[in-house]
Amino acid sequence: MAAEEKIWVKFKLNGCQVGKQISPRRTLLEMLREDFALTAVKEGCGKGECGACGVLFNGYPINSCLKLAVTLCETDEILTLEGLAEDPLMKKIQNAYVNEGAVQCGFCTPGMLISSYSLLKRNPNPSEATIKESLSGNICRCTGYEKIVSAVKRAGEESD
Repeated sequence: MAAEEKIWVKFKLNGCQVGKQISPRRTLLEMLREDFALTAVKEGCGKGECGACGVLFNGYPINSCLKLAVTLCETDEILTLEGLAEDPLMKKIQNAYVNEGAVQCGFCTPGMLISSYSLLKRNPNPSEATIKESLSGNICRCTGYEKIVSAVKRAGEESD
């Protein structure tokens, strides 16, 4: 069996220009976790239904399990939770999640935080309906969502 051809990709990851030679079948999720050790990106369903693998792609949340890494280009920017660790808005969101008791097992939390951050960057004072719509691509099996919605609302209010 012949060795699989690798393809070189270059893109911006958490503020730094990076490059990697990868298999054309590799997902962004696999590359982030296995090649860059960014483990906040989780694989839940592997089918784009749970949101645990959420990252920001050029400023918008996507499911990294659905994106082939070879589709990235030099002008693309990927932000993971690790890349937002020092962002003041992310710190407010994380504090609100803790204060509202919105975290239980924690598996969905990175994806929820990415979706929350994306929403609050665009709309610092969203309605409850807007928050629910924004988080609709994220599944949580533990909290029942009300505390998560409250946390996003609180973070938005504290950002005013």
